[in-house]
Amino acid sequence: MKLKKGDNVIVITGKDRGKTGKIVKAIPKKQLVIIEGVNMKKKHRRPTRSNQKGQVIDKAMPLPVSNVMILDPRDNKPSRIGKKVIGNSSVRISKRSGTQLDK
Repeated sequence: MKLKKGDNVIVITGKDRGKTGKIVKAIPKKQLVIIEGVNMKKKHRRPTRSNQKGQVIDKAMPLPVSNVMILDPRDNKPSRIGKKVIGNSSVRISKRSGTQLDK
């Protein structure tokens, strides 16, 4: 999986198509990502104590990695990710403009 926590991405398919956000959590084993403010679901919570009320909470649910693309830092358009070896380390680059994604 080439996406990491903190990457700015855009949703390319589904009901939230066109929305952008930052990756809050990446789940590589299941090929899923959670993006802030995208794919929100209502979660009903029951009261935990006798003097507390129940609540309805908006929760961001995971999306498959195949449904999102990284935003190119230069022009904020969707791009694919490539790798380039600089010295002894490998860094991620944007295929669209060739800019480096890792710092």
